[in-house]
Amino acid sequence: MNTPASAPTAATLIIVSGLSGSGKTVALKTFEDLDYYCSDNLPINLLPDFVRSLLAGHDADAPRRLAVGIDVRGQSDLSQLSHWREDALAAGLDAHLLFFDATDETLLKRYADTRRRHPLSQLGLSLPEAIARERELTAPLRRAADAVIDTTTLNVHQLRRKVVTEFALNHGSKLSLLFESFAYKRGVPAEADFVFDARVLPNPHWDPELRPMSGRERPVREYLDAQPDVQRYAGQLIDFLDTWLPRLGNDTRSYVTVAFGCTGGKHRSVYLAERMARHAREQGWPEVATFHRELD
Repeated sequence: MNTPASAPTAATLIIVSGLSGSGKTVALKTFEDLDYYCSDNLPINLLPDFVRSLLAGHDADAPRRLAVGIDVRGQSDLSQLSHWREDALAAGLDAHLLFFDATDETLLKRYADTRRRHPLSQLGLSLPEAIARERELTAPLRRAADAVIDTTTLNVHQLRRKVVTEFALNHGSKLSLLFESFAYKRGVPAEADFVFDARVLPNPHWDPELRPMSGRERPVREYLDAQPDVQRYAGQLIDFLDTWLPRLGNDTRSYVTVAFGCTGGKHRSVYLAERMARHAREQGWPEVATFHRELD
């Protein structure tokens, strides 16, 4: 599929905020993996200048997708964020505020598991007191948020996938593609639109030097690239996807998930997901992401 060139779209700014321990760092890392220019713990009063400096002159190399983490660590008046966000929208910037939350019980457990200190503990507060105080300080952001993401019942993998499919991909008129890898021993992803089995291909797991690596790494890619069966399999996949994915663009769906499975979800499936994603980008698909369930 070759999409025609289009006029530059407005720059996108994702503001990631919420409670400490609710998954903000996981969300920012996910945006970074999807080629967003990310900055964490930015004082709120620096946000306007930060964005303007990145977009100055509309340079072709300037990042068009930004994600910024803002929370109580910045020691700023968080109520001002909603006002600046309104100014950004008026100026044509596509700005979104995501607020991450979880129950007190969940946050307490996460801090107990990680043994990290709460940012407000320096005020001499106990952990429950620090969480309660943080809820008060971030209340203006929660009220102004475009979406509140409750991570109470989500593990890291589920949170990353939620960020990818619901917030990181463009849900406009163009179809977005998500290429996912998984291990059959942990089940087929229920949300997959297409599933392809890579277990018929040579397995790098049996090479002691390649076993610790993943399909993202060059030695594994070179090993699989050199296998005739892999080249034939990939070629047939490309023919299939190039033929049928464009037709889904006429459907009402906003994104399609193409999943690749192998025994451990580490080598062959990851290799294929990355290779098909790279091919899709080369073909001009505007929004392409990868998600590796067993690795991420």
